Amino acid sequence: MSCPLIANADVMRVTRLDQCGNPIPGDDNGYVFDCFASLAMNNNSDDGEDIEYKAANGRVCGYKKGCPTFRGFDLELNVFSVSPELIEILTGNPVVLGYDGAPIGFDTCSVKCDTGFGLELWAEVLGEACAEGATGQWIYFLLPWVSNGLLGDLEIGSEAVTLQITGSTKTGGNWGVGPYDVMPTDATGTPGPLLTPLEANCHRRTFITTTPPPAPSCDYVPVPA
Repeated sequence: MSCPLIANADVMRVTRLDQCGNPIPGDDNGYVFDCFASLAMNNNSDDGEDIEYKAANGRVCGYKKGCPTFRGFDLELNVFSVSPELIEILTGNPVVLGYDGAPIGFDTCSVKCDTGFGLELWAEVLGEACAEGATGQWIYFLLPWVSNGLLGDLEIGSEAVTLQITGSTKTGGNWGVGPYDVMPTDATGTPGPLLTPLEANCHRRTFITTTPPPAPSCDYVPVPA
């Protein structure tokens, strides 16, 4: 059994989803970037109700700890890049186009609760020997359905500007095995999609992969059918 250590976050990819959580194929439905500071995945849970039976003399006759209910993850993504394409996929708000039809900005209008995106993160593994033929190892995180993307407070001054986008994960989407090759499918390391889909009640999958992350881009990237 390996004992991987996470060195640092490397690359992130977001994919546009429809209202049912399906990845939407097309040339303008994905974005790959590495200009981000952090991604926080905070547990959202309910502690449940404790049950206690206490006698008149103060003695506790019985006690049962409440069973927590896991609601999902509340995300906080801090990015440096003010990319119209990225903000558009994360928040669902429209881009502003220039005279040539290229995105040059974005509008901030409302919270698009009926849109969503899938999020993938590759983090470098420290101190692990790679399998033969592999070029590296990464910890791969998949959050197959994130909704309620919202651009946070923005302060522009003399210091570096970081944009924060918040959102929350959902279950019951249709990511399936995914539209991308993210893991080895045989002993020779042939890249392929997930070997098994996430169950309907799952919010995140994490595993080690030797399939390299995609190259960052400053433009939309295509989502295969």
